[in-house]
Amino acid sequence: MAIKLNHTIIRSSDKEKAANFLTHILGLPDPKPAGHFLVVELDNEVSLDFMEKEGDVAHQHYAFQIEDADFDAVFGRIKAASIDYWADPARSQPGEINHRNGGRGVYFPDPDGHLLEVLTRP
Repeated sequence: MAIKLNHTIIRSSDKEKAANFLTHILGLPDPKPAGHFLVVELDNEVSLDFMEKEGDVAHQHYAFQIEDADFDAVFGRIKAASIDYWADPARSQPGEINHRNGGRGVYFPDPDGHLLEVLTRP
């Protein structure tokens, strides 16, 4: 039996703003509407389905493994947008990246406060 994650729903106060933020930072194609969702397709056949929610949005963590060669471009977009970033999920190492497992990684918030992470080594 093969079990694969197909999609997850990301709740946001403004699905267009949140989905476009993610596609811009990660260099992905524009999100596509599907019903009341905006869908961001990832390279491993998993989609992130952005849905608007009224009221407070519970903050979640989403980690994206990227190629070493893509890290500089993604990190450059984070810095160009003046987004705060940290080397750790506790946010105790501001303005730094980590080098876990011989790779690079960084944590940063999306417009709703979800803690996003890009890493080059799992």
